[in-house]
Amino acid sequence: MTNGGEVVHGYPHLDTARAAITALYRRLTPEGIHAFAPSVAPADVAFSDLDDLHLGTQRVAHALVQQLRLPDARMIVSFREMDQAASVELAAGPEYFIELNNRFRTHRRDIGAALAHEITHVLLHRLGLSFPGTHDNEILTDTATTYLGAGWLLLDAYRENRDSSQKLGYLTPEEFGYVLAKRAMVFDEDPRVWFTSPQGYTSYTKGRAQALRDEQQPPLTTAGWSGRHRYAKDRRYALEHPGDTLPDPPGDLSPYSFERERDGLRVSFPCPTCLQRIRVPVRGRVRARCGLCRTVLDCDT
Repeated sequence: MTNGGEVVHGYPHLDTARAAITALYRRLTPEGIHAFAPSVAPADVAFSDLDDLHLGTQRVAHALVQQLRLPDARMIVSFREMDQAASVELAAGPEYFIELNNRFRTHRRDIGAALAHEITHVLLHRLGLSFPGTHDNEILTDTATTYLGAGWLLLDAYRENRDSSQKLGYLTPEEFGYVLAKRAMVFDEDPRVWFTSPQGYTSYTKGRAQALRDEQQPPLTTAGWSGRHRYAKDRRYALEHPGDTLPDPPGDLSPYSFERERDGLRVSFPCPTCLQRIRVPVRGRVRARCGLCRTVLDCDT
């Protein structure tokens, strides 16, 4: 786990984070995802300067093991000088050895954030879930930590001022906010009350706005006027030019694409919950059920 220097903003890893959410639903099933409710409570991971360093660290680690549903995993945590923020030794278990940067001895409020990422590595290792390449796999880990109820700690560890900055993890602050908002929509949570970092709070609101846009893309009936107008224009073109290659619509989510089948035109678009693509016939108002997360969507195709 890294503790970055200059903080990168925006959504450079958004496609990978979305793919990670889809991968979690495929591996855990919707019922498995919902077993991670509610998020870890602030009181369970609070760390006072008056707490014993090692006893407090073990207490927080235990709370995160419970949150991530690893009841038979034991985390042995130590501190040492190291370049990265933290690391974990992945083995068969049940004991796992986590090393934290020595600076956490005096920055105890962020120990929970560092442990959350490393313990999620253990969970994904046990699930056999990984992405090719170290960087994408770390994005998967950040996304899983956040979507499964422990990653708000990582966003709350983001602090930036004129003289210094700190950010843990590989997602940008806004991407952490996006994934956290996607979870909040599914679990009906409001993580804004948990933040102690003003920058973390702001990043969450920005990420939430991005997540809300996923819910407002055509052919969903919740799409805005401009999106519906664009969709109607693209649909008309697809119907009137059956021999042409259909142009890709604009938008960072590539919200929909038309496909010609023997029985007529179909439209595919990403489920706003799990981001898996759904294919439905183009025939006006329909209700579509995502085959992966089982979300029922009202569409105007």
